[in-house]
Amino acid sequence: MRAFLLTVGFLLLAASPAAAASARVWVTTPDGAEKMHDRGAVAFAPGGSDALTISVDPSRRYQSMDGFGASITDSSAQVLYGMSRSQRNAAMHSLFADDKLSFLRQPIGASDFVAGPHYTYDDVPAGETDYRLRHFSIDHDRKQILPLLRQALRLNPQIKVIGSPWSPPAWMKTNQDLVGGRLIDSPRVYDAYARYLVKFVRAYKREGVPIYALTVQNEPQNRKPSGYPGMDMPVAQQANLIASLGPKLRRAGFRTKILGYDHNWSTHENDVATTPPGEDAETEYPTKLLMTKAARWIAGTAYHCYAGEPSRQTELQKRFPGKGIWFTECSGSHGAADPPAQFFSDTLKWHTRNVVLGVTRNWGKSVVNWNLALRPDGGPHNGGCDTCTGVITVDGDNWSQNAEYFTLGHLARFVKPGAQRIASTSFGTTGWNGQIMDVAFRNRDGSTALVVHNENDDPRTFAVAQGGESFDYTLPGGALATFTWKADLDDGYRLLDPPAGPAELVDDDAVTTWSGDTFDLDLGGTQRVRRVVLDTGTASAPGPATLSIGGSQWSAEGTGQLTTFDIPATQARYLQIAFDAPATVADVRIYR
Repeated sequence: MRAFLLTVGFLLLAASPAAAASARVWVTTPDGAEKMHDRGAVAFAPGGSDALTISVDPSRRYQSMDGFGASITDSSAQVLYGMSRSQRNAAMHSLFADDKLSFLRQPIGASDFVAGPHYTYDDVPAGETDYRLRHFSIDHDRKQILPLLRQALRLNPQIKVIGSPWSPPAWMKTNQDLVGGRLIDSPRVYDAYARYLVKFVRAYKREGVPIYALTVQNEPQNRKPSGYPGMDMPVAQQANLIASLGPKLRRAGFRTKILGYDHNWSTHENDVATTPPGEDAETEYPTKLLMTKAARWIAGTAYHCYAGEPSRQTELQKRFPGKGIWFTECSGSHGAADPPAQFFSDTLKWHTRNVVLGVTRNWGKSVVNWNLALRPDGGPHNGGCDTCTGVITVDGDNWSQNAEYFTLGHLARFVKPGAQRIASTSFGTTGWNGQIMDVAFRNRDGSTALVVHNENDDPRTFAVAQGGESFDYTLPGGALATFTWKADLDDGYRLLDPPAGPAELVDDDAVTTWSGDTFDLDLGGTQRVRRVVLDTGTASAPGPATLSIGGSQWSAEGTGQLTTFDIPATQARYLQIAFDAPATVADVRIYR
């Protein structure tokens, strides 16, 4: 009898429907009422939705992610060491164990964010040189910076560290000063500076901090830095230095990557204005650098946020698809009279659109803010920025989390190093259009993370769909959310690479639209086609449409924003879509 009851119970359990897949939701609102607030789970349900729909598709993948973080500058180290050990440990645990920051960009020598005088690792009296680098030393960093880096690596062993110099030693420069000038254009100087950077990598490794990548000059077009280390490094000089550095790193046994440029998306107008007479402003610096012979040593390009648009990253990636894109600096900012609530709100929204989403949707492998920690007045600093904010603010023995803590956390807590960005439809713009903007990732463990921002000041309802299932969600005005799920929602369809066709239709962007009554698509070769989806974005689906492949035709009429043609498996290279009346379409997706 007991065996019979056990058998019946097993059969009933096997016959019961599987638990519905669900997504966990974390939300941060611009008023600070919710900060990484765990709102619980929302269940997927079979079928689509009439709400504006984000279609997530892991079968199309883009760049892999290296990590998200900031910089432990001299200033950050000083304010952290100004705290009691228990409070400092609590802050570091919050940043690297709770928020899971996984990428650090470290100045090689001084930046503007130092509490004392500017320095490099090989400073000698004025008029002297040190080509043998006998005076090279990282003793300065052993006091506070390296202990904090090692602590961060203990808290999160997945952290990657890159190094960036603001200036070489003054004796290597035309003006014999850390501020301004250029590198002396001499093979002997290129050789010495390349050896200097290799010695930095070796010294840091011995201290337990491996260097994942180097840039060779912070902001090489900032020709007149305001009282802090920096210099003008034209493309030809950067190429010469990298051509010397690359072989030296390999001979020393390091696999450290070299990243080019390390400056804004577009050349700042002030940098154009200060170009020496008769010289090229080099407004396409990253492109020109990757066209030099030094490109063989360059893994990719590093960008900052202070001029231009993140779409510039995609423009470069299209020209050089074998080279990576890293984003290495952006700071929140505030004016002297800005109330904290206002710059929290403004920073959250601007950074979310332009950095969290704009960078990652445009091939960025990293998202890095500037100072990890600063005082309430934005210091200490020696020259440079007087409006910057840190990821956290330290006031004596107390510390608080700024907007950057949460913008980074919405990525770093859920998108692990090695994750890949996957396809997701997005409707917002970096410049702000009041729509829903998003980016999606697939982690190595199979989990999915979708980061969504409501650009509108009012609540907006949208749907998230994957593999024939969806859920609706309402996000407060200006809010940032991360949705995560582990369920396998694969429906067996695989998204093909974007075909050749009208640019607005094949750019993976639901903001740009095409209008007309007929368009043609070229898959670039014969492929198996089973589904074609037309996405009108924020508009309603057009009227009846006809899909033509060879001599076969199929008709469909959309619901909501989507028109779907499900057809028998068909071998095709060329497709045509025709509408009964002129229509507007944002995106076309073809599946096998």
